[in-house]
Amino acid sequence: MFSLFGLLGSKAQTPKSIHSFKVEALDGSTIDFSKFKGKKILIVNTASQCGFTPQYEDLEKLYETYKDKLVIVGFPANNFGGQEPGTNQEIGAFCQKNYGVTFPMAAKVSVKGKDIAPIFEFLTDKKLNGVKNTTILWNFTKFLLNEKGEIIDTFISTIKPTSDSITKYLK
Repeated sequence: MFSLFGLLGSKAQTPKSIHSFKVEALDGSTIDFSKFKGKKILIVNTASQCGFTPQYEDLEKLYETYKDKLVIVGFPANNFGGQEPGTNQEIGAFCQKNYGVTFPMAAKVSVKGKDIAPIFEFLTDKKLNGVKNTTILWNFTKFLLNEKGEIIDTFISTIKPTSDSITKYLK
C-alpha cells in the first residue's frame, strides 16, 4: 500500500538535472554529479556475471582516452538474471582485479521496478528528464549526457562503449 502524498512528495523532489544528483560510491564515499558540469557523462548499469561484463574493458579504454571531456559512472545492478549478486566491496574488487577500472563506480542500485534508484527514474522517464523515455532491457545499457547534463542518447547492451555510435559524440 502506498500513500498518494508520499508518491507526490517523491516526484516533487526529483532533481531537474543530472547535476543535482549525489549518489553513494562503491567505497562509501559520495559521487557528486555537480562536479561533472562541463563534461559529458556516460552512465552504465553494470553486472559482474553478465555476458556483457567484458564491456568493462572498453569502458575503461573510453574513459582513459576521453577523460578530459568525459566521465563514466558505472552503476552495478542485480535486476537482470541475478547477475550482480555481490556486495559493494566484492564488486569493487572484481572490477579492479579483472578490468583495472578507474572510472567512478556507484554503490549497487536497482535500475527498474518499485525500488528504482532516483537517478535511474530520472534517466528513464521523459517527464523527469525532458528528453525521452527509456526502458532498460538488460545490463550495460548506456546513457550519454552532454556537458549541461541533458540526455544526448541511450544505447542498448549490444552497443559497445567504443563504437562509433558513442564516440562520434566525443570527437
